[in-house]
Amino acid sequence: MPIRLPNMTGRLLMCLFAAAAAALPARPVLAQQSADKQPAADQQQAAANKDAAKVEEFLEAQRRLNGPAGNPECVDLGTKALNRLYGDDIDTAFRHLDLYDRFGCPSGHIQAAYRCLLLHPVTIDRKPADPKAADLDGTVHACWINPAMPVTATSAPAAPPAAAPNPPAAPAPNPNAKN
Repeated sequence: MPIRLPNMTGRLLMCLFAAAAAALPARPVLAQQSADKQPAADQQQAAANKDAAKVEEFLEAQRRLNGPAGNPECVDLGTKALNRLYGDDIDTAFRHLDLYDRFGCPSGHIQAAYRCLLLHPVTIDRKPADPKAADLDGTVHACWINPAMPVTATSAPAAPPAAAPNPPAAPAPNPNAKN
């Protein structure tokens, strides 16, 4: 049998209990929200810096390239396609190339830039073992701006091994031997 409290006291206790239950978990959440405001501001600043760098790349491409290869949409889609091609993500690269063609971007430029990218060794992972190794994004952008970039001794691929000397000729048949 439930305990019955007088009407006024029961309601007052229920209200106090509900208020206490609602107020207690709110304090840690409020403290957590104030602590998260600083990293969010840092993330917004980092995103703004990244966007500014991207715009600067587009402006540089427009200054240095004549024709549609310097248009921002061609630079963006072309460099995305080159990144995907170099990373062997062929399906996504073809999607970028379809858009690249749809915007009227020159296919010859992307071919030359990809050739340049293949001739310059690149470390795909973001933590290269060699500190002198070029990163993929920088090399893609450099090849996009100048597809005829000369191959230097440090960027040249290793020379193929020397050809093996000719094997000795087969011995001449012996005329005195019986078959």
